[in-house]
Amino acid sequence: MLTKKRFAPLFATQFLGALNDNLFKNALLVIIVSQVVSLAGNSVNFITNLAVGLFILPYLLFSTTAGQLADRFDKAMLIRRIKLTEILIMLAGCYALYSLNLYLMLGILFLLGMQSTFFGPLKYAIIPQHLHSSELLAGNAQVGMGTFVSILLGTLVGSWMVTVPDGRYYLGAATVAAAVIGWLCSRAIPEAPATETAEMTWHPVRNTIDNFALTRQDPTVFYCVLGISWFWLFGGCILTQVPNFAVAILHGEPQLISVLLAAFIVGVAAGCLLCSKLSGNRVEPGIIPLGAMGLSAFSIDLYLAANNYQTTLALLTPVSAMQFIGLWAGLHILLDLVCIGLFGGFFIVPLYAMVQARTDSRQRARVIAANNIMNAVFMISGSLLGMACLTLLGLTIPEFFLFMGLLNAAVLTWIFYRAPEFIQRFIAWLTTNMTWLRKKRL
Repeated sequence: MLTKKRFAPLFATQFLGALNDNLFKNALLVIIVSQVVSLAGNSVNFITNLAVGLFILPYLLFSTTAGQLADRFDKAMLIRRIKLTEILIMLAGCYALYSLNLYLMLGILFLLGMQSTFFGPLKYAIIPQHLHSSELLAGNAQVGMGTFVSILLGTLVGSWMVTVPDGRYYLGAATVAAAVIGWLCSRAIPEAPATETAEMTWHPVRNTIDNFALTRQDPTVFYCVLGISWFWLFGGCILTQVPNFAVAILHGEPQLISVLLAAFIVGVAAGCLLCSKLSGNRVEPGIIPLGAMGLSAFSIDLYLAANNYQTTLALLTPVSAMQFIGLWAGLHILLDLVCIGLFGGFFIVPLYAMVQARTDSRQRARVIAANNIMNAVFMISGSLLGMACLTLLGLTIPEFFLFMGLLNAAVLTWIFYRAPEFIQRFIAWLTTNMTWLRKKRL
């Protein structure tokens, strides 16, 4: 797929955009913790949560408008204009990094969130216009893989660069360069004409309600949207706890945080790529329950592995990343995180492909916009859920992983009960593959 001119420029544009978002966001969080807060006189937790909230807020405010624009104008043209806007945002970001102006940096983060809000519906709505139906799953798999790899790189590089001397200047230059290269890549994206001819309507609340009504026209599409949003809640709950899990529970040095995050994201990227092979390069709902079962099974096993790590090892001093990898108990935890990510890839990619394949082309971007709104609501809900479980209920982080594994099983069992096609296709997929394996052995 990456050799095809109708797909490669979009992949590169998406990769660089996600990389930029995470470079700046993670750099900002490190700056807040290490420098700005002392100057501003505010608490770390408040400003950190404010920063995350400002990035998510545009999804709630502007997704409906973004969906309308994506359906009513040429998507390639809109992408190029959005990438031009990104260049201007990152130029302002350079000044913010240079001056360490807290309020400007928070404003830049909000603008980056807005830019991503308008890009999201375009990204997923344009794929079916440029790819054949037989390529749809592979295209989504590679976009998903690229997104998570860029998140990993942005998290690691952004957090590291602002800790070295003059690092924030180099980071500013890197973000501008990525924005410029992304715009140049966007110029090669083939045209994607409008699929809707009706005029824009400027009634955000009513339009949001209408967009959600579109998702309910096909019950399976609606439950796909619910499943996607649940994945972002689940993944967010797991990833949010990784830093404290690494230091407080595993007695690791700060570098261990990056190792654990990398394990999870590498797993997701691998799962995104493998799911196209498992599904025979077609949109196959049958592997979604497989992904769901893996998410629960390895979350529960992560709880057991963490308890085993704590009970079998008396670790009174910080453990380095290399020491952790050299321990069987440490490898067990890493394997669990990789597998959670792997089965997450099996789960999320077919869901996106099904939404694209089963939605009317004239309404596709608006359905994706409704999905983005629901994603934002679920991610905020995930943050509240984490605080409630860890603070009010007093759960430990391993116990929280156990709770999320059990809750995942309950939520997805309900979704599969309401949309039985998933289980029916899973049984058919499993039967077909078991028959193929038996024939191959014979």
